[in-house]
Amino acid sequence: MKKYQLKNIDCASCAAKIEDGVAKLEQVKFVSVNFANSIMQIDTPDIEEVKQKIKEIEPEVEVVEPTEEISASVKKPAIKDELIENKKELIKIFVTLLLLAVGLIFEDEIHSTPFHFAEYLVFISAYLISGWGVLNGAFRSITKGKVFNEHFLMTIATLGALAIDEMPEAVAVMLFYVVGELFQDIAVNRSRKSVKALLEIRPDYANIKINGDVKRVSPTEVHPGQIIVVKPGEKIPLDGIIKEGNSFVDTSALTGESVPRAVKESETVLAGMINKSGLLTIEVSKEFGESSISKILELVENATSKKAETEKFITTFARYYTPVVVFGALLLAVIPPLFFAGQTFTDWIYRALVVLVISCPCALVISIPLGYFGGIGGASRKGILVKGSNYLDALTRIKTVVFDKTGTLTKGEFKVAEIVSANGYKKEDILKFAAYAEANSNHPIAKSILEAYQNEIHQNEISEVKEISGHGILAKINPASGTGGDEVLIGNDKLLHKENIEHEKCDVEGTVVHIAVNKKYAGYIVISDSLKDEAKETITELNKLKVNTVMLTGDNKSASEVYAKKLGIKEYYSELLPENKVEHIEKLLITTHDGKVAFVGDGINDAPVIARADVGIAMGALGSDAAVETADVVLMTDSPMQVVKSIEVAKRTRTIVWQNIAFAMGVKLFFILLGAFGIATMWEAVFGDMGVAIIAILNAMRVMR
Repeated sequence: MKKYQLKNIDCASCAAKIEDGVAKLEQVKFVSVNFANSIMQIDTPDIEEVKQKIKEIEPEVEVVEPTEEISASVKKPAIKDELIENKKELIKIFVTLLLLAVGLIFEDEIHSTPFHFAEYLVFISAYLISGWGVLNGAFRSITKGKVFNEHFLMTIATLGALAIDEMPEAVAVMLFYVVGELFQDIAVNRSRKSVKALLEIRPDYANIKINGDVKRVSPTEVHPGQIIVVKPGEKIPLDGIIKEGNSFVDTSALTGESVPRAVKESETVLAGMINKSGLLTIEVSKEFGESSISKILELVENATSKKAETEKFITTFARYYTPVVVFGALLLAVIPPLFFAGQTFTDWIYRALVVLVISCPCALVISIPLGYFGGIGGASRKGILVKGSNYLDALTRIKTVVFDKTGTLTKGEFKVAEIVSANGYKKEDILKFAAYAEANSNHPIAKSILEAYQNEIHQNEISEVKEISGHGILAKINPASGTGGDEVLIGNDKLLHKENIEHEKCDVEGTVVHIAVNKKYAGYIVISDSLKDEAKETITELNKLKVNTVMLTGDNKSASEVYAKKLGIKEYYSELLPENKVEHIEKLLITTHDGKVAFVGDGINDAPVIARADVGIAMGALGSDAAVETADVVLMTDSPMQVVKSIEVAKRTRTIVWQNIAFAMGVKLFFILLGAFGIATMWEAVFGDMGVAIIAILNAMRVMR
């Protein structure tokens, strides 16, 4: 899959035509053209054939490989700069306005003189100056068999107006169409550039340390193991580990969080963070292309290839809508004069031309993709990466959110809270047996036991460790004292029943680790975890949105019940293995008929469940490759409230998209009726077309905020 930039692509319908035409080529496996950022994603072995096809469809469009320089040069321009960029168009508009004003002011005088041909000279000149690009575009499309587009509609409407001697209106329609196109281009370009600027967190350089000297180079020239220096105020250019120094880093570009984060020696920092205070010496851990920032940029840029159903529908709708309008206008021009007495062709042709002008589908084909593009950009600003507008739509239809407990709703910071001994064992012995059995485990519970033990572990005293899946661990420990080996079982209540070990209590409140030595019950250790600050608020807000919440956990039933009550979650399932979680998700997918099911996990341990849900959400995934690869939505922070925010952004985006659809279709239908009944003139028709398009585009841009 490769990306190419499409230069000189100036309308959304052109983008749709290119995508449709290229997709029909035999050698093309996949293609997606995004008008909002002028990027084509394509999977094909023969790009030259694709370039040739694009030249046939849109001769002015040029296919180039996007470079870092193109990306880096993106800046949000000032209004003054935009006007300078469009100087040629502005001169054309000014000259046309001048000629139109002269023609209108002196129309009666010129018309009554022997030199009345001067009237044609003034208006035809103004018409050609303003509309030459439109006429040329329509002619090129017709020669290639692509008849029905906005250029064709404007050409037919204005030439028809000239033919029935409505020259001022023909010029006015073409002029206002061109003015509308200019404002439309400025609005679209500003939207493109503001979204690209949002993603412009790519570092420009790295200060590499070689033999004591510091040299400024491109981040792509630095390799893992090399040392870089980041001064206060500079972006961290690559992922790495701090070797010297401590500081505060601004992570807002990656996570959306405004509060700087403290970092110190031995901690990991990521490309795109901004060093706020101290000097940092960092050992690079990844190539630039593998860094978190590169993956994030690629993810957001690729998001536009996965289109929402609404986008696909509008593109298809526009393809059939335009020819229907043209033939409808033709019938409107011909049928009434033929079948009704006293009706003239001139009057009904004029009405048909008004309908043609009004009916151009620009507002829909531009504002809707732009709305989704802005929604993805707005979400990424909040540290929410959505992999496609189809997932934005899916988020609006979520009826059930399933949470993993540990690390998602709780902090995952386990601590030994209580040790209860039995059958003559001492608490210190229980903790030691547990620590030795868990000595080589990376599980958070194991780490909490080792942290509580605080003594040195002698690995030579551990002769055998066997994991019993879903139950616990069997370890053989041979003390140096020579008292003989002990067989230690450590795990959950199911392990005790599996091994037929007698014990008094099965249900202990909290997360519990049971210990048995030589098949004799020794006692248990209670491990505590704490809820995340916003966990309860998240469940409350989801309930307000009428979204059901479910908790899945591998923890015991008693501990799960305690956390569920604290959070206000009514439905929860405990003592689950990863495969059991998948089974529960599949049941929910079957029973949730009127909506989507989302699963929220850490993206590493829960990868199978995230992949199986309608919408897989990885939380706190900053720097986690597994999360970025597996999930449909990636939350860059550990806050569960991001789940609520992602649903809110999706709903806001969809609301704005449907506002545009309803507004554009409603206004156009209203003006079509006025035009058909002879109430609306060409002047109103221009607002019905370009005015609506500009308003819809400006409305679409709101979603980025």
